[in-house]
Amino acid sequence: MEKAQSQKENKGKLVRIAGPVVVATGFSARMYDVVRVGNEKLMGEVIQIDGEKIVIQVYEDTSGIKPGEPVINTGEPLSVELGPGLLTSIYDGIQRPLPILAKAMGDYIKRGVDAPGLDQKKKWQFKATAKKGEVVKGGSIIGEVEETEGVKHKVMVPPDKQGKIKEISSGSFTVNDVIGKLDDGTELKMRQKWPVRRSRPLAKKLSPEIPLITGQRVFDALFPVAKGGVAAIPGPFGAGKTVTQQTLAKWSDADIIVYVGCGERGNEMTEVLTEFPHLIDPKTQKPLMNRTVLIANTSNMPVAAREASVYAGVTIAEYYRDMGYHVALMADSTSRWAEAMREISSRLEEMPGEEGYPAYLSTKLAEFYERAGRGIPLGTTKEGSVTLIGAVSPAGGDFSEPVTQATLRVAKTFWALDAKLAQRRHFPSINWLLSYSLYLEKLEPWFAKNVHPDWKVYVSKFMTILQEEEKLLEIVQLVGSDALPEKQQITLEVARMIREFFLQQSAYHDVDTYCDLKKCFLTMRIILQYNDAAMVALAKGARVNEILDIKAKDKVAEAKFERNYEKLLSTITADMEKEFAALGR
Repeated sequence: MEKAQSQKENKGKLVRIAGPVVVATGFSARMYDVVRVGNEKLMGEVIQIDGEKIVIQVYEDTSGIKPGEPVINTGEPLSVELGPGLLTSIYDGIQRPLPILAKAMGDYIKRGVDAPGLDQKKKWQFKATAKKGEVVKGGSIIGEVEETEGVKHKVMVPPDKQGKIKEISSGSFTVNDVIGKLDDGTELKMRQKWPVRRSRPLAKKLSPEIPLITGQRVFDALFPVAKGGVAAIPGPFGAGKTVTQQTLAKWSDADIIVYVGCGERGNEMTEVLTEFPHLIDPKTQKPLMNRTVLIANTSNMPVAAREASVYAGVTIAEYYRDMGYHVALMADSTSRWAEAMREISSRLEEMPGEEGYPAYLSTKLAEFYERAGRGIPLGTTKEGSVTLIGAVSPAGGDFSEPVTQATLRVAKTFWALDAKLAQRRHFPSINWLLSYSLYLEKLEPWFAKNVHPDWKVYVSKFMTILQEEEKLLEIVQLVGSDALPEKQQITLEVARMIREFFLQQSAYHDVDTYCDLKKCFLTMRIILQYNDAAMVALAKGARVNEILDIKAKDKVAEAKFERNYEKLLSTITADMEKEFAALGR
């Protein structure tokens, strides 16, 4: 009798359909409960409760469903499956494996189709590291699995469980097999489920004091991001957001990469999906996919799933952080997610905010970005981090629009892409005058210790010269560079060297695509050596034309493409010193 009553409470019917937003009545629900909508059992989520009216956003196309069709409440929040098998996977926004769906139904996904996020049949070789009788708590590592070549998947006690291990065994298991038990009867498995809207807890949060090394000179030197930090990449169409994020995914020193294509064009996601499986990780010489999870939610997929894709991505990132890994999540792009929010909000007939976006836009973006951080996970002493790098696509490149401004409030690193630089074929097209990093002071001790004590001094000199160049260019446009004082002519030449020899970097060149910190520092040093020697020569009476004609300085550009760069840079330094000495004679 009670069971029949419960089923009745969980089952209702559709009364209104407005695109991805539907209204149902006749059942009880809580906010964010997952429901099955219509005869095809489309996946949806409760987003508003108005008396007896339950408003649901559906994660699939709703065309063809009719009022009167059934709605069933699962009683559970939207969750993702966590366990071995996440790495190398390609999911849609609600964690359905796309290769498995493609195998079952071809290139077009049918509605109402479900597939588990993890392979339920594959057996993994589990090696127990905890022993019988050991007291464990939420987050404690009880064993490990070699998930991919070179990546150990740490099997953990769920965050809300604790007790003494009653039994545990090593062997070959599926993700649903019981690998151990606690004394209170709790069964331990390799698979966990976690609600995507709830952040996974940390034992202790740490200050962002270690940089995420990207291998891109403009980021590492001038605008670094910390591990556990937040970076935003806003830029107009064609400025290189997607290529920049893909480059960061390939070369950053994060242990695990989660790449979320949130509402991007299908052809861009196709490039990612076809290119990533063939990329080689420069650190391990193994496939990059071995440490990557891809979530693809293209612009022609249902809009409601965009929000789910972002939350699913960050939940997977937090899961690997809890194992003690440093994770980088690329969200491309949060503007498409915001547009989906705007569309859902208008269908809910909510009061619009600026440019039609919902009034809670800033809160939603902040909630997402606040899940970044570096800290000590539960049950372990090894630190982990989640670094969030979100692309923003402001219409017409207008950085004053609401999504960019809301992102700026929470992002401490701002990498502003410039369409004019992209048109001049200057890549990465980062505008060095608009961009900034608030992590510079925090990271300075790390660079001083691990690269060189003068790192901050050189970075400051570079920024000063680039800002000086901007002022001088206005005068040059009026009177020409020859009319400038001699010192300022040298400043212009040094600024050109910084732009062409240092800031420009080819993502498609085998050597230049990645620049280590030592090469980065030595390049900065040799450019500033020319600057200092030029000023000294000028003070001694050398002619400015002779100083600008020093041939050795132009060879610095060759070092970008040279593997044995130290030998070349030392040769250039010696040649430059000889040429300056000749000026004196």
